[in-house]
Amino acid sequence: MMPGQRGVALITVLLVVAIAMVVTAGMIARQQLSIESSSQQLNARQAWHYALGGELLAKAILSRDLRQPGSNPRQSVDHPQEAWARQLPPFEIDQGSVRVQIEDLSGRFNLNSLLRNGQPDPLAMQRFQRLLLRLNIDPALAERLLDWLDENQQSASAGGAEDSEYLLLQPAYRAANRPLLEVSELRLLLDLDATQFQRLQPHVSALPAETALNVNTASALVLSTLADNLTPEAAQALVLARGAEGFRSLAAFTAQPALAGMGELGDQLTVGSQYFLARSEVRLGERRRLLTSLLRREPDGRVLVLQRDLGQAARMPPADPQTKEQP
Repeated sequence: MMPGQRGVALITVLLVVAIAMVVTAGMIARQQLSIESSSQQLNARQAWHYALGGELLAKAILSRDLRQPGSNPRQSVDHPQEAWARQLPPFEIDQGSVRVQIEDLSGRFNLNSLLRNGQPDPLAMQRFQRLLLRLNIDPALAERLLDWLDENQQSASAGGAEDSEYLLLQPAYRAANRPLLEVSELRLLLDLDATQFQRLQPHVSALPAETALNVNTASALVLSTLADNLTPEAAQALVLARGAEGFRSLAAFTAQPALAGMGELGDQLTVGSQYFLARSEVRLGERRRLLTSLLRREPDGRVLVLQRDLGQAARMPPADPQTKEQP
């Protein structure tokens, strides 16, 4: 072979080697990306199943509560001193932890109660307006919510809003004209800003219209909406009067001195609950996942999952430092 030919052969070999190295590097990079993607998918599936495990635990706790010795499923009494309402310690898992929290939604004001059997409920309207006033929010929001719920296109009052107002917004949309499915739908109401929504959200729920308020789990602020002259400070006396066992009947609640002379309180009150919110927060490595589940407990002890939400940011309160770790 001539010297010139040997030089060309060497260059060809070097070129082939260089191309092979580039191809190999690309394959290794793609393989690493594939491994990383598979690892992320595996972690996401693990977090999801851990969260479902937390939901299953919440269902078991609520079912067991209804079946406690001496309890009456037809007239259950639910209060903050029961096992379901206590702060559970985090459960340690490989590379992380799971925290479960249960909250009684019947202790909040039910937004859908403004409309019962297709007709406005004056008593519920008054309670919601009182709640708005106590939170420094324009009480006209109650009228706009009523218009959002009812099926017609006629404003309930001068403060209401129907399609004619919402279609002028950018982007335009229409009033739902149906019950709320989630509290977050409030953000669509005219003239309700994010700050006002954050103040209102912890005190309200979106449940079937006939769901009654549990006076054993309602806050002093929500209880104060039962009457005009019942202040949050006076309602705090009702919270303290629950004691360790809660009010065993509505008669025991209405007989409280703080309610003397308050007049008719209505029929939408109870001492037990059917709807609960279960939060299952999973920390797995650097991944953080929060599953929020709407649960309904039946009189026979069955607990049904009505809704799941994985889109909410983790907002669970920090664990009590005095709470011992789960073994």
